[in-house]
Amino acid sequence: MKAVVLAAGEGVRLQPITATRPKHLIKLGGKAILEHCIDALRSHGLTDIVIVTHYMSDAIRRYFGDGEKFGVKIAYVEQKAVLGTGNAVSTVEPYVDGDFALVYGDLLFASDILKAVLHRYETEDAAAVMAVVPVDKPESYGVVELDGKKGVKRIVEKPAAGEAPSNLANAGIYVLSQEIFEKLRQIKASVRGEWELTDALSLLIKDGKTVLAAEISRSDWFDIGRPWDLLDANSWVLKRMKHKVYGIVEQGAHLIGPVTVAETARIRSGAYIEGPVFIDEGSDIGPNCYIRPCTSIGRNVRIGNACEVKNSIIMDYTHVGHLAYVGDSILCEHCNLAAGTITANLRLDDGHVKMLVKGDVVDTGRRKLGAILGDSVKTGVNALLMPGVKVGQNSWIGANFTVYRDIPANTIAMLKQEEDIRQKSECPLL
Repeated sequence: MKAVVLAAGEGVRLQPITATRPKHLIKLGGKAILEHCIDALRSHGLTDIVIVTHYMSDAIRRYFGDGEKFGVKIAYVEQKAVLGTGNAVSTVEPYVDGDFALVYGDLLFASDILKAVLHRYETEDAAAVMAVVPVDKPESYGVVELDGKKGVKRIVEKPAAGEAPSNLANAGIYVLSQEIFEKLRQIKASVRGEWELTDALSLLIKDGKTVLAAEISRSDWFDIGRPWDLLDANSWVLKRMKHKVYGIVEQGAHLIGPVTVAETARIRSGAYIEGPVFIDEGSDIGPNCYIRPCTSIGRNVRIGNACEVKNSIIMDYTHVGHLAYVGDSILCEHCNLAAGTITANLRLDDGHVKMLVKGDVVDTGRRKLGAILGDSVKTGVNALLMPGVKVGQNSWIGANFTVYRDIPANTIAMLKQEEDIRQKSECPLL
């Protein structure tokens, strides 16, 4: 059986992170999101994979190549425009000649989930099987209503609050027969101007075909839609991965709990690291710094003296200068935080942190959330970033500047001050 992975979307809600990389290549625990997906497919013998790409497709092709170094065989199909999941699946028809597994490439899921969906399809006579997962806010998802325990009765895309027929969301993991392609040719564009896979599934149900659901555990599945979801997803990965120390750990450094230190990484004396933490190749940590749980540190990162980093993602080639604090934040590649830079992560009123997403102010539901910095952001000494702010790529934040609201890409934010310099004898206060 072949596997199809959808990886065409831009991930607009994850800006500025996705301004310079596709969502699917964001690394968590040292691996791209899409790589975690491929690992799960391979673990169940699905090694012949077709990836549907569009946004920054060249980056995905360069990262995975033909799949050989990941233990799989990969072919690529280009979706000419992002026109919905139905359109994306229709592009792979020439590449699959039988039943196939389908997964959304921006999900994290335990491999046992795939096993459950495959087992249901292989043991029961169905045209399609889809994974469903209980969620707290079904209005944010495609919601599945069951006829009994496992038969899909209907699928409702993002129902109004309070009108969802169940709390079971479409989990984006399927096994499909060739019958799906005929139905995809019959569907029409939705009100959003997209062709939806769920409309084709609804046509199968209308024609009396059997579409089954396999309910999965919420703890084994993670959907990544907004920047703060990445922090929870990073924690999800770090708590499940196997950790091992390969690199240099100097005398006087303390590693507590599950910590990975890559072979060419260095932990200097006085560093105190509480796992789960991942530190990738070439990174240099300390001396005398504190790395707190659920932190992923990328390649060739420098964390200076007397820094504290907590529950954060720090991407490749970023430098966190001495006396800095990074809490519940995401720093993209090639950032440079000068000495004393602080990412504040707690509101003064102790309320939920809000963030601007696609022009709307969104309650993140998080009591603690720091800053999101795009690639190549620089800060001056003692810069302060308030909870929930975002700074676009290639922007500079000047010394002593406080960032209260989002800073666009390619911007310089500097603090103006009036100088009063004179001789002591000229000052009436002395």
